[in-house]
Amino acid sequence: MSEAYTGGCACGANRYEIDGEPVVSVHCQCRDCQHKSGTGHGSYLAFQGAGVKLTGDPTRWDLVGDSGNVKTRAFCPTCGSPLYITNAAMPGLIAVHAASLDDPGRFKPQMVMYTVRGHAWDSVDPSLPTFEKMPPA
Repeated sequence: MSEAYTGGCACGANRYEIDGEPVVSVHCQCRDCQHKSGTGHGSYLAFQGAGVKLTGDPTRWDLVGDSGNVKTRAFCPTCGSPLYITNAAMPGLIAVHAASLDDPGRFKPQMVMYTVRGHAWDSVDPSLPTFEKMPPA
């Protein structure tokens, strides 16, 4: 069994521990991820929700994403750090922010999605597969 993925917010009030490997690891260039990150994309590792242990009391905010699906963003109400995202269209998954990992070096992106919203100044690895919107299932 691999080492658990652990992480949390900057102040430590909210933490997670995840058993298992990510289902997928992505860079997302949708407009919502740009707003959330303050830059050109967000970087995430998606896991099966059953293996995720959460502690703390994050604030949650629902919004409609570029796909038209409701996404729920969880962030620390004290320090503001983004923690994870869930998506109504994929109820069994939870996506944690790569930068929230205790060891962000474990993030290994596999693709870039929503490139239709990307900016020329936001350079990501050109060898990664790209998708204009959501990749096919």
